[in-house]
Amino acid sequence: MRTLIKQTKLFPYCLILPSIFIIVSTVLYPIILTLFYSLEYYKLTKPYSRKFIGLQNYVDIFRDSEFYSALINTSLVILVLLILGVSFSFLVSLILERQNKITNLLTAIAIIPWALPPVVNGLIWKFIFYPEFGFINKLLYYFNLVDRPILWLNSQYGSLIIFGIIVAWRAIPFCTILLLANIKAIPEEIFEAAEIDGASSFQKIKNIILPMLLPTFLIVVTNLTLIGINVFDEFVALVGFRKLGEPFMIYNYNQTFSFFNIGYGSAISYTITLLCGVLGYIYIAFLNRRWKQYEK
Repeated sequence: MRTLIKQTKLFPYCLILPSIFIIVSTVLYPIILTLFYSLEYYKLTKPYSRKFIGLQNYVDIFRDSEFYSALINTSLVILVLLILGVSFSFLVSLILERQNKITNLLTAIAIIPWALPPVVNGLIWKFIFYPEFGFINKLLYYFNLVDRPILWLNSQYGSLIIFGIIVAWRAIPFCTILLLANIKAIPEEIFEAAEIDGASSFQKIKNIILPMLLPTFLIVVTNLTLIGINVFDEFVALVGFRKLGEPFMIYNYNQTFSFFNIGYGSAISYTITLLCGVLGYIYIAFLNRRWKQYEK
């Protein structure tokens, strides 16, 4: 039997069958099941009232004031993330592009925040912004700048700015590597010709590096936006599942698992998924365009 299978064209498919089973059972099946849930009135607190309601959950989402609050909160996190992520990624990539004895060491250090799990990242920053004895408050006490602890995470917009800083700290290394790789891909002849024409370092950055990195910057912006939409672990590690300043993913979690509104929470999941899907499509489209440029 084993010899017969090997001699037929089914043998390659038999080898990938376990992987297909795992993908179908852990990815495809939950996606389809969530889609059906999103079209139903389904609360675990009212299991016998479950019924099909079509797109009503999606209509209710856009009528819910909490949805727009989560949208504003997420947008603020994304704004901070984009400002810090794009600027610092480009700055660090320019620093690492200059070859010296400690370039490899600096590159390894720069990757550390990206390598840390998001929960660990959140816990580290929790000790930094802890209201009573956090690192920043200790510094302020040491230099006699304050006489009482600052409650960094107790205000909505202040905490959202901090969340943006924390997520940016994790996202910057990947964006830096992406920009650095594309800077190194720029032919040296272009820089040599610019030097012959008397171009300064600033002029090289302005007239050579920035224009040639424009497609890469668009990829970086898309990636940072996706990260901002899906921020979850850092928020939970810092403040738990509180309502104040909750972004999309916490709003989704609270509706689904705190209020046991499975149908409504599934609709939120699909709304976020569709949004991320559009951004993901843009991300892949720019990657493909960049790859075709290299092939030419």
